[in-house]
Amino acid sequence: MHPDTEELQFGKMEPGESNNVLLDPIETLCELIATASVNPMGRQVSGPPYGEARLTDALESLLGRIGLQTARQPVEPGRENLVGLLEGRVPARQGGPLLLLDAHQDTVPVEGMTIEPFRSERRDGRVYGRGACDTKGGMAAMLAAVARLARQRPPNMPSVLLACTVNEEYGFTGAVKLTELFEPGAFGIIPRRPDAALVAEPTALNVVVAHKGMVRWRCHTRGHAAHSAHPQGGENAIYRMARVLVGLEQYAGEVAGCTRSHPLCGPATLSVGTIDGGVSVNTVPDRCTIEVDRRLPPGEGAPEARQAAIDYVRAAVGAHFPVEHDPPYLNGPALDDTENAPLAERLMAVVGEVAVVGEVAGPCRRLGVPYGTHAAVYAAAGVPSVVFGPGFIEQAHTRDEWVPADHVRAAAEVVYRFCRGG
Repeated sequence: MHPDTEELQFGKMEPGESNNVLLDPIETLCELIATASVNPMGRQVSGPPYGEARLTDALESLLGRIGLQTARQPVEPGRENLVGLLEGRVPARQGGPLLLLDAHQDTVPVEGMTIEPFRSERRDGRVYGRGACDTKGGMAAMLAAVARLARQRPPNMPSVLLACTVNEEYGFTGAVKLTELFEPGAFGIIPRRPDAALVAEPTALNVVVAHKGMVRWRCHTRGHAAHSAHPQGGENAIYRMARVLVGLEQYAGEVAGCTRSHPLCGPATLSVGTIDGGVSVNTVPDRCTIEVDRRLPPGEGAPEARQAAIDYVRAAVGAHFPVEHDPPYLNGPALDDTENAPLAERLMAVVGEVAVVGEVAGPCRRLGVPYGTHAAVYAAAGVPSVVFGPGFIEQAHTRDEWVPADHVRAAAEVVYRFCRGG
């Protein structure tokens, strides 16, 4: 299917039935891949394939056909969370349990990919395409499970709140915005704060109970422009930044040993990911900017971690050296494993019930990981949360992104059984 398709037709309707959709998780995944939803990642880009709006439209139509109540929540211009509610045997407003399922709509960009990013390909037991692993495979599994629940209405099923969130890849703003609606009366479709959350990410069908947080900020050096034929007449901002980078590299080598570590997630880390400066090769640059990524084990605070890096650089280059640090543009909390143990155990038991074939060997494991997810945002809002989904994190964001088809089918079965209740 071409990415410019106006609306996708997920699922198959039974004759004469308006809210009785059955979804094949692999077919659904292929439709999701075909609907491009690339995150702009802060760049000034627009038009296909950027943004989540077209996927949001298709998902809203699908959830309505399944039989869920739906609503949109604006997050940024043209980018909206989509929320669908499937009432359980005892509605959440009347005291029944409420489970949140979260899958983000956006993917990373496609530059450098060696496959057609939006034309799903199935071969060797895998589904290829941008987002197949991160995290449209998990979304397809959740959609298939919810459609099955809506059709069968198991007697012990809790109310299920399915959140298709935006902007996970560049700031978690969709999940943060969603938590604002957990208070009673804040948003009609969300009856109250969920009792637990299951967040879709590629975990190889293991259960992630802890992960690192992060703080990211930009750092600048300034100089004075001059003609490169007379560089002594200016001050080179890139040369100045080189001194800052040496200090940060030294700090990155030391931070793992001088800060707290977590038994599941490992130690703190620091990385410089981008650098930008100058306007032309024949001009002495008057500015240079880098972006710093500091990863935080559970229990370490972002303000303290960022300040420690700044203080180290200041000591390395001198207190009067002209370097500026912007306020953080991303604060992603860590997920601690102190509040989600019962939830994790119950999910792991369900995974153990589902026969998993293909590329997964051994029993379901309880893991900590170094990357961030929406689970930490929901946990910080008082909702015990874990991460679960098909695919291997090593395949996320890659030039030939893929997910094992068996994983997606197994994940759909796991989510269905988990939500089915007693």
